[in-house]
Amino acid sequence: MTLTLQLIWLFVMAIPIACISWTVTHEEVFKEPRNYCTRRSTDSKTLFTRKIFYLFTCEYCFSHYVTLFFIVATNYKLLVNNWFGYIIALFSLVWIANIYMSLFGLIRQDIKKEKIEIKTLEAKNSEK
Repeated sequence: MTLTLQLIWLFVMAIPIACISWTVTHEEVFKEPRNYCTRRSTDSKTLFTRKIFYLFTCEYCFSHYVTLFFIVATNYKLLVNNWFGYIIALFSLVWIANIYMSLFGLIRQDIKKEKIEIKTLEAKNSEK
């Protein structure tokens, strides 16, 4: 694979990784399992159990496992065509996916802020 094609794969494959990681760790559809994992990550007696359950509540941690799945499924390597290419791909994809999730989080925060401001203005206007 050419370097250009590898970079295209890097930026494109990070999109579904970010999407899956964000959905599992933030969205309502996984709220109940996430709440269970959160409780187990704080209340479990062993360190190992707490850390295992924490992985399902942190988008950064979870993105490593989603990325690992994608690398295995696609046989994607970055820069070098040996086992080290998998390592470079793993951390590069995680990094790009987390940039995407950070941008998405900022956008959602701005949208939420605007909705609150609009409701406040509407409440003030309805009082008049």
